[in-house]
Amino acid sequence: MTALKTSRLNLRPFSEGDLDDLSALMANADFMRFSLGVFSREQTTGFLEKARGRDREGLPSQFALIFRPDQKLIGYCGFFLQTVDDVEELEIGYRLDPSYWGHRIATEAARAVRDHAFDDLQLSHVISLIHPENITSRRMAEKNGMIPEKETIFRGFPTIVFGISPEQRNGR
Repeated sequence: MTALKTSRLNLRPFSEGDLDDLSALMANADFMRFSLGVFSREQTTGFLEKARGRDREGLPSQFALIFRPDQKLIGYCGFFLQTVDDVEELEIGYRLDPSYWGHRIATEAARAVRDHAFDDLQLSHVISLIHPENITSRRMAEKNGMIPEKETIFRGFPTIVFGISPEQRNGR
């Protein structure tokens, strides 16, 4: 898996050594808000193994977000393979350490991942699945050029499917 760089972030594949830092983040209720709840260390190990397995297979996966000024792991951003209304889609998903909220870091990471999807992976469409009450993520998807495509029930929760194609990103 390729590593990406933004002005403040290194986005790199996860390593085995990330387990302690990622476990602490995934045990934080704010970090895991709008998900199925906090993760135990064992659940985090499963998440990490799945991401690393997809990396080894050369499939789009999650990047570890490393804040460059202090080289700290502050979350993740990347691709989840999802089945939405019987259609397989690649979702750009992310989670960010709450102490870094409000600084446009998630937007910066999501834009880098979106550009990687179209420029490097040559994908024709990516989505983000967002709970209707998650106003911050809705705004972030819009800043990333995504538009609401439909509303559905995903894993038992009301969900807005935001999407974008390369043409939409380029304003065509």
